[in-house]
Amino acid sequence: MIGTAASAQVFDLDSLHTFGPPPPPVIWLAPPPASGSFDTPNGPAIATLLIPPPPSPDAVALPPAARAILEQAMKEGNPATFAAAEKLAREEYPAGSSQIDAMAAKNAAQIAEKQAADARAKSDALAAASFLDNWKGEVDLGGSYTKGNSDAVSVYGAFKLNKDGLRWRHVLSARADYAKSAGALSTDKDTAAYQPQYKLGDRLYAYGLGQFDRDEVLGIRYRFTESAGLGYTVARGNNFKLDVEAGPAVRETRYNGQPRDTKPAARGSVNFDWKPNPNIELSNQSAIYLEHADTNITSTTALTSKLFGPIKGQLSYNVTYEDDVPGQAKSFDTITAASLVYSF
Repeated sequence: MIGTAASAQVFDLDSLHTFGPPPPPVIWLAPPPASGSFDTPNGPAIATLLIPPPPSPDAVALPPAARAILEQAMKEGNPATFAAAEKLAREEYPAGSSQIDAMAAKNAAQIAEKQAADARAKSDALAAASFLDNWKGEVDLGGSYTKGNSDAVSVYGAFKLNKDGLRWRHVLSARADYAKSAGALSTDKDTAAYQPQYKLGDRLYAYGLGQFDRDEVLGIRYRFTESAGLGYTVARGNNFKLDVEAGPAVRETRYNGQPRDTKPAARGSVNFDWKPNPNIELSNQSAIYLEHADTNITSTTALTSKLFGPIKGQLSYNVTYEDDVPGQAKSFDTITAASLVYSF
């Protein structure tokens, strides 16, 4: 406390600032002199007191029950749960908005911190994983109806493996269709592919592709495809993803009774996946190869529904177009399939 000899002066600071809003009011107090003088070698001795603005007359304490609900929602760490509790608190206690704002900001900070910690832990786990770790896949068995070069009911089997690492993704797939009609071969085709992808950024990646095809009905004894290029994730959400890819390719094809033919080609693909809810998935994988005097297009659309545990049911429709086909063969083949899918 300053003695009775202290003198007080209040200055108008509006004239002392040039930019921005005026500062809060300041009172300068001259302390009592030690030797009869208010002056010091460096000028007058002063003390500065900042007077805070008065509290809002509408501000009230948030009731303990409302605060407890918000705190419980914060402990759950679910943004949707806290948003519902926050909405209710604001409707019931509008005068406590400032306190609700503070709790909402704290909740957002806690969620961001947890997400960052989870991301770091995931990155560390992926960095420490070996090539054989973290593979996921599915096995697909069912029946199909082929229409085009043959009209027949066939059986088919397929599998797919994929791994998503810190910098690399790997996709390995294979499928075989086989059928006989009236004792004659009506469907006999196989395909297998391996595609590694290197992540260049959050959406951009580089890929390589090695693929094998065989179709006895079309007279294709074998066809090898090697390709490399760039891919980009055009759209991505919690339940939706769309990738496009493009790049050069080399295709080596051998038809029955003909010599091997190697040609350069251009490749493009579109991969689409949508999960409207956790039990249903709609997907499409389409690819086009452009060669000199030849074009090859494949497209598979599938609707998958979860049945129980790791078992899912699937309906799919595949279209294959071959521009350069031998003899009387047709360019279009379609396969409509129904199957059971086991995921692991």
